[in-house]
Amino acid sequence: MPRDLLSSQTAAAEGGASSRAIPVLGVNAIEASIGGSRILRGTGFAVREQSVFCLMGRNGVGKTSTLKSIVGLLKVSGGSITLAGEDVTRLSPEARARRGIGYVPQGREIFPYLTVEENLRIGAIAQRKKVNGQLERVFELFPIIKEFLPRKGGMLSGGQQQQLAIARALLTDPKLLILDEPTEGIQPNIIDQIGEAIKLLRQEGRMSILLVEQYLDFCRELADDFAIMDRGAVVCSGTVSELTDDVVKRHLTV
Repeated sequence: MPRDLLSSQTAAAEGGASSRAIPVLGVNAIEASIGGSRILRGTGFAVREQSVFCLMGRNGVGKTSTLKSIVGLLKVSGGSITLAGEDVTRLSPEARARRGIGYVPQGREIFPYLTVEENLRIGAIAQRKKVNGQLERVFELFPIIKEFLPRKGGMLSGGQQQQLAIARALLTDPKLLILDEPTEGIQPNIIDQIGEAIKLLRQEGRMSILLVEQYLDFCRELADDFAIMDRGAVVCSGTVSELTDDVVKRHLTV
């Protein structure tokens, strides 16, 4: 059965099923506020090595705020965040990125007036990394990107921009790739392509993937583990096989 009480956060933060190994990401009872309002209330979970973790929940429960806390864009007032066993809670977003966090935010945030090729290279250049051998890898994952290298990023469709944003993050060679709502507003054929890319990345075993996602079938198909948030805290977590219809009804149905 999935762990289904707030007390489950302690077990999740310590690694849950992966307690015998150091998790790639440990989110340990973090607290955060925005404008005086408490947004995160002891949020905790862990992402295992070479796994896909899906963070779920209804709108407005703190999922994106959790991601922003992990990457350093939202300061936490309590708890800690570890990356491969290192405490990164007080590090800047840039320092966390250099240690191996790749982030694709909701809305993608590509540079619309730069070409696709310039968009691809800019993230790696900012981290002083070479992209020569990595470009072919992202072209294999997202073939359409290679065709559009000279095109301005703003001329791509929403789905193509999402592929570009993921490819740009991959060129930083992250230990942990974070995707915030990667299927939002995307046409079904590109959702399938993104799903296949995530499967291939997991098979390669070079990174773990944390995604916030509302599309239930997408999570069930791709994820190894999940956690569900409500009111700024994790209320249920487990392996994806434990994401039953009853769990969905209790925690995700509006």
